[in-house]
Amino acid sequence: MGSLHGFYLTGLRKSFYIHWSAGRSPRVHEVNPGRDPSGSIPSIIYNCSHLMVLDLGNNSLSGRIPKSLGQLQLLKSLHLNRNKLSGEIPSSLQNLTSLDVLDLSYNNLSGQILAWIGTTFTNLLILNLRSNMFSGRLLPSLLSNLSSLHVLDLAQNDMTGEIPVTLVELKAMTQERDMGIYSLYGNGSSYQYEERLIVITKGLILEYTRALSLVVSIDLSDNNLSGEFPKGMTKLFGLVFLNLSMNHITGQIPESISKLRQLSSLDLSSNNLFGSIPSSMSSLSFLGYLNLSNNNFSGKIPFIGHMSTFTDSAFTRNPNLCGAPLVIKCHNEDLDKRQSAFVEDKIDGGYIDQWFYLSIGLGFAMGILGPYFVLAMKRSWCDAYFDFVDKLVKWLVFRRRVTYARNHAQRQ
Repeated sequence: MGSLHGFYLTGLRKSFYIHWSAGRSPRVHEVNPGRDPSGSIPSIIYNCSHLMVLDLGNNSLSGRIPKSLGQLQLLKSLHLNRNKLSGEIPSSLQNLTSLDVLDLSYNNLSGQILAWIGTTFTNLLILNLRSNMFSGRLLPSLLSNLSSLHVLDLAQNDMTGEIPVTLVELKAMTQERDMGIYSLYGNGSSYQYEERLIVITKGLILEYTRALSLVVSIDLSDNNLSGEFPKGMTKLFGLVFLNLSMNHITGQIPESISKLRQLSSLDLSSNNLFGSIPSSMSSLSFLGYLNLSNNNFSGKIPFIGHMSTFTDSAFTRNPNLCGAPLVIKCHNEDLDKRQSAFVEDKIDGGYIDQWFYLSIGLGFAMGILGPYFVLAMKRSWCDAYFDFVDKLVKWLVFRRRVTYARNHAQRQ
């Protein structure tokens, strides 16, 4: 076996860098950068009974996960991600009952994800089995006991069947985020290990360390899952990232999805979802990434509120979907706009006409009835008024006769 470099271990008291060479005893040093070790996991590890963190990620280790790892019963964080490990997860790992983090992502591991993972690792915060060759159904008992889980990543495997209703038992995802759940492993000295996690969301690869406590995520994308959209998922109020894309999920998005107010990224693309897009989604004010493309949604997009911030790429390849931001207009969209404008004009015009005629009627009534009431109140005013009217009429008649006489005399 060749040399092993960059091999990180973190014990109760300090972190170690172990250099292992064939035919020689292992030498223990302080932490130094690694250089892509290869081969199988050396047996010297299993003598480190006080080990809390084992991080062998981002190397070229091959072979099976050794059963002897189950001897590290104080282990709280196990990272074997991004290697070339194969075979099944050994049942001896059931002894690691203190595990907070299990990251076996990006390997060639196969077999079923056994139910004992859920029943054994009851304190698990992160379960990352992404990009392997796991198959079989997603067992309900796997999720029913993981009440502390904040990150579930089973993407890019070959899981089948429906998403279990026991998803609602992920109680840590139903609560507000606890900012202190991810601490440094160590005793406060310079030898400490800071937990980290790679999250693929919003089309980006993000690494979380100190902000890891903000991550509440479910990623089941790129599998062969079927069945209807799990309505119970809308009870996971603390969810920040949800990705169910590239499966065979059917049914409709429930209106209750608006309860996921912490949701920052939602990807349901490349499924068989149908029906209308719930208008309640416009209230998801933290939603920064949305992808509903390549489904069977129909009707008009509720392009209102926060939904109006997304481009057409979030809704493409839904043949029966229409309205902004797509260029495809709904059949009655123009007619509805004209009718709406006509009704508004009619309402506005009728409002003005009503006030116009009302003012004329009131003016006429005041002009006629006003003097009547005044004259009816005092008889002397009434006599003086009509006497004035008589004199005015007589004067007008007299002037008319004088004018007529002068005109007649001039013509003669």
